[in-house]
Amino acid sequence: MGQVIIRRVVRRDRAEWLRMRDRLWPGSRRDHELEIDRFFTGGGGDVAVFVAMRSDGRLGGFVEASPRPYAEGCSTSPVGYVEGWWVDPDLRRTGVGRRLIAAAEAWARARGLVEMASDAELVNEPSHAAHRALGYREVERLVCFRKRL
Repeated sequence: MGQVIIRRVVRRDRAEWLRMRDRLWPGSRRDHELEIDRFFTGGGGDVAVFVAMRSDGRLGGFVEASPRPYAEGCSTSPVGYVEGWWVDPDLRRTGVGRRLIAAAEAWARARGLVEMASDAELVNEPSHAAHRALGYREVERLVCFRKRL
């Protein structure tokens, strides 16, 4: 596997970041392209992105974090929020995911935030386990509804 470095995302990471976002959130490639371009032109809002860089320069994971005014189970505002978290399958269970989350948490602490929150789909048991392993506790289950008008 070699050494993996956790660092901020940079423009040359665009294609790899897009690849990983497509794996995490399939079916939204055009939206991902627009959001990544907006991020690099400064219009992406207050989002921090950290990536896991392999020794050969390829990326193997990312975490996106932002402040949110509210998160379920939290008592402070704003709250640091894990918007997205992906680690390539070959790097899972190696500590890379833990280090990505640690970078996002350090970013939130540096901003004066005292709580970090996240979410995962109800069926994503591996993500639930990963969150629990990092000290996150489940605070609520949610089923979302939609009606087209």
